[in-house]
Amino acid sequence: MAEAAGRLPEGNVVLPRPPDLGGPVDGPIAQEERDVPLWSLILLVAATFGSGMAMIVPMSYSLAVRLDQLAPGRTEALGLVLGIGSAVTLVLAPLTGILSDRLRSRLGRRRPFAIIGLLLGGASVPVMALAPDTALLTVGWVLSTVGWGTAAASIGNWQADRLPPRQRGRVSGLTGVTMQVAPVVGIVLVGLFREQILLVFAVPAAIGVVLVVLFIAVVPDPDSRGLTFERRLTIGGVLRSYGFNPRSAPDFAWNWLGRFIFFSGLTLTTSFTVFFVAQRLDLRVPDVAGVLAIVSASSIITATIGSLGGGWVSDRIGRRKPLILIGAALFAAGCSVSAFAHDLPTLMVGTLLNSLGIATFSAVAQALLLDVLPDREREAGRYMAIALFAQKIPGVLAPVIGAAVLAIGAGPENFTALYLLAAAIAFAGGLVITLTVRGVR
Repeated sequence: MAEAAGRLPEGNVVLPRPPDLGGPVDGPIAQEERDVPLWSLILLVAATFGSGMAMIVPMSYSLAVRLDQLAPGRTEALGLVLGIGSAVTLVLAPLTGILSDRLRSRLGRRRPFAIIGLLLGGASVPVMALAPDTALLTVGWVLSTVGWGTAAASIGNWQADRLPPRQRGRVSGLTGVTMQVAPVVGIVLVGLFREQILLVFAVPAAIGVVLVVLFIAVVPDPDSRGLTFERRLTIGGVLRSYGFNPRSAPDFAWNWLGRFIFFSGLTLTTSFTVFFVAQRLDLRVPDVAGVLAIVSASSIITATIGSLGGGWVSDRIGRRKPLILIGAALFAAGCSVSAFAHDLPTLMVGTLLNSLGIATFSAVAQALLLDVLPDREREAGRYMAIALFAQKIPGVLAPVIGAAVLAIGAGPENFTALYLLAAAIAFAGGLVITLTVRGVR
């Protein structure tokens, strides 16, 4: 890993006295302890909703529909496109986090990168919708996932900068359920235009642009032109910043590993949902939108219970790990049901258990991440980007591994093996966090 224990990373930030936020502030810690006002939280949740819809709907539905037009019957092509997009963001996400930590700007540290993300995300729409082949479609998806990933990461970095411990569980619950609901609403909307491929890509992106612009235009991100740094940022320093010493932050390291394992299991299933539903219910790929809308809309209740309930309970009782394990177990149960589902009612039972488990795990694990984040005042963006590796690396590997698992045996794709493998992997991720993180109960 990059740094020796106890050594200051290259590019360490020396923060000036924070700007006046409406009252006396003694430094970064004092600023962090102040509750974020309700109106800022509302805009935060709205921006999370918009960026989530713009980022997830193409991955969950639109790309599969477009690929079915360009390369009918080639399920493995979806895994390749998604894997390439995740590989690119895997390289760029930490870089944008590091640069935003050090950015001197009248607009603050996080806002400029959200704007850059919006521009890239918007530019990806015509590329994906009008792509004549899978190669150009892949280029469009890279623009989309980098753009919307950068915007979403900037919003997440703002949370790491501003949220005090007593708000982390509840806000993580709110943003968690928002990320569950956003793709549902998006799929319902694009389902109305499923034969008009340009609108299938454009509608989620337009909603994302509007809601993220509201957030960055209204919610304050203090002027950072007064930042000073002990060391210049060098290429070597940037490369070292991609890693960290697990011994210097063991709870962060174990949480990272557990999240990586859980999201590996989750991504095995989400990469191929459209094709899974089409096979099990004997539907055309474009017609899956209606079923996904019904099934996903039904899961809003369970997602809300998991995200808000998990976040609120973990704040209330001061314990995160038991709820993380419960979330992983529920997701594993849902995958086990889905593995043998061949009708809509059974499929819905599996999906509801999945959504409850994902929402519970994600909300509480995000709160735990904020609890154990190293060097929050100086390098929150960097460590949030490193934490994102736990979701991005599975995004590279799982589609490829999933395509290989689907090929096991003769006949149709082996979704039974895929979902049972996902169940086992995801539950193991919950166990890792529960048994190894020491600084948080």
